[in-house]
Amino acid sequence: MRSQTRRMEKRTQMTLPVQLETLKQPGTTERVVTENVSSVGARLVTKRPRQRKEWLLLTFLRDDLRLPARVVYCQRLADGRFGIGLKFQGVTILWSDLPNNSH
Repeated sequence: MRSQTRRMEKRTQMTLPVQLETLKQPGTTERVVTENVSSVGARLVTKRPRQRKEWLLLTFLRDDLRLPARVVYCQRLADGRFGIGLKFQGVTILWSDLPNNSH
């Protein structure tokens, strides 16, 4: 039987420009936007599938914030893109405290 994982906290819909970089191949980047965020993670849509537990480096372009994150899930979307859930590693983000926050 498959166990269900529940989120630790509610996500907030927030569209933020992000650059994704895979840590396996530094320099390989993709610009995307978040769909939602929480203090411990984010969901975004990408053109490439990602492996569960893969490590990525996220650069939040508006806030000049760089965070390592681990892929929690990757699901194929109807339009051929992929929704990925990420968990930030070693940090908790309070989005309202960031200097460029205008949400």
